[in-house]
Amino acid sequence: MTTTQFWWLRHAPVVDNGGLVYGGAEIDADTSHDPTYNALSKMLPSPAIFICSGLSRTAQTLEAVRKQGRKDIPRNIPTDSRLNEQSLGDWHGKPIKDVFPNGGPWPQFWMLEAEKRAPGGESFNDLCLRVNPAIQEMTRTYAGKSVVIAAHGGTIRAAIALALQLKPSSALSFTIENCSITRIDHIKGSGSQEAWRISGTNLTPR
Repeated sequence: MTTTQFWWLRHAPVVDNGGLVYGGAEIDADTSHDPTYNALSKMLPSPAIFICSGLSRTAQTLEAVRKQGRKDIPRNIPTDSRLNEQSLGDWHGKPIKDVFPNGGPWPQFWMLEAEKRAPGGESFNDLCLRVNPAIQEMTRTYAGKSVVIAAHGGTIRAAIALALQLKPSSALSFTIENCSITRIDHIKGSGSQEAWRISGTNLTPR
């Protein structure tokens, strides 16, 4: 039996951008709170494989952890754009109050219902369809290792949906805070046997 540990880390809070929609667009992370990254440096496994999404705020988050003494985190971490946050297409850069004039995204903890696409963007269902093959690939490439993946709330919910065989819409009920860790194991048995085990979600650094 082979167990591969996935340590999903949601990126740091983003900088104040004046209330604009950013979704899957580029925006910097605010990594100024040193105690958070010091705590993460103690929580994250060593040795480990480190991977980031293709958006710079994930690499910035792990760099903040690195500066707290985790020199095993490489300066140039491999990226995989399949792990990016949901693209909100034409909404990127627009004021949130204009995009969601009735008080906020549905139902206050996500941008849209799982099956709905932003204009020129993608749905959460679409996100799951691109994230799932990346995760399955990592179970083979890094079998038996600890893998730290700096990613996004949507990406991590997609990983939970895969592990629990949930409908994407059900996975949207999970809270994933900035800088939190979600622990998911992939277990490979003999032949085609495989299973997923969730050790914890939304584990905040202390």
